[in-house]
Amino acid sequence: MTSPAKTVAFIGLGVMGYPMAVNLRTKMPADQTLLICDVSKDAIARFQAQMAGKGAVEVVGSGFDAVAKANMVITMLPDSSAVKKVYLDPSNGILAGAVAAAAQAAPHHKIIMECGTIETATILEVAKAAKETAATLAAGAGLEFVDAPVSGGPMGAENGSLTFMVGADSGPAFAAAREVLRTMGLRDSVFHCGPIGAGTAFKVINNYLSAITSLAAAEALNIGVKMGLDPGLLTDVINVSGGQCWVTSKSNPVPGVQPNVPSSRGYEGGFRIELCRKVLGMGSQLADMVGARTILDAPTLKAFDEAIADERYKGKDARVVYKFLNESERK
Repeated sequence: MTSPAKTVAFIGLGVMGYPMAVNLRTKMPADQTLLICDVSKDAIARFQAQMAGKGAVEVVGSGFDAVAKANMVITMLPDSSAVKKVYLDPSNGILAGAVAAAAQAAPHHKIIMECGTIETATILEVAKAAKETAATLAAGAGLEFVDAPVSGGPMGAENGSLTFMVGADSGPAFAAAREVLRTMGLRDSVFHCGPIGAGTAFKVINNYLSAITSLAAAEALNIGVKMGLDPGLLTDVINVSGGQCWVTSKSNPVPGVQPNVPSSRGYEGGFRIELCRKVLGMGSQLADMVGARTILDAPTLKAFDEAIADERYKGKDARVVYKFLNESERK
């Protein structure tokens, strides 16, 4: 059995987590073992088949088992309830497993890291619990929680070009996290944003801006299309002028303007509008938490809610708001 120091665990083989774990196993040293855990048996079987011959892969049943066998545990979970269950469950959670491992084996310093985009309040709750747990561990054992949400979407997860925004309370914890995260993202795109919670705040703020920009770009381009302008030429002009943004330059919402982006594939395969609406709501919650005044979030949330309620746009990439606007009457 590989030692915990040469073992990494990955929990959550979803739309983002699966390709992240593929890149991790493909690029991590051959003498290290990757533990995987997910509620989907199909995802586990598919991963094992795809990674055959790429290095040791073992299946564990819970966060408790993962942290017992690995000094680095990465989770990519969908929401706050999943995070609380995986980390805080008194029977099968990661923190309970860390306590049991410290009592039964030689002391190890363990890094536990959530990479999903989760409400800041939940991240801070888990961080507080992790610190309290660390204070109870046997002498020589250590436990540090890190938040490291990602930017880049499913395409970035697949091609290993993700950006990671890391919140870590110590330099060594960040350095350990960075070494692993670089296998799943761009080498120079792993940022130490500050203490625990800062990574999540950076990501939420980025998503807040991205969601609002998606609607703003869709509105602007729809005005041009309604006027009979060439959307491709309009995009070219915008992208060398003051209106340039990621949406216009990297994921244009008008079908056919850019190849291989969701809008040119029937708005499939991108960042679902429901998730975009969710992260915008998280930005509003963060604003409320810190007392920051906002204006644009409420009307943008309303527009997303209206689009999501329509079967034509539900489940599509968030840039489908362009189609929603284009096919709607002016109110």
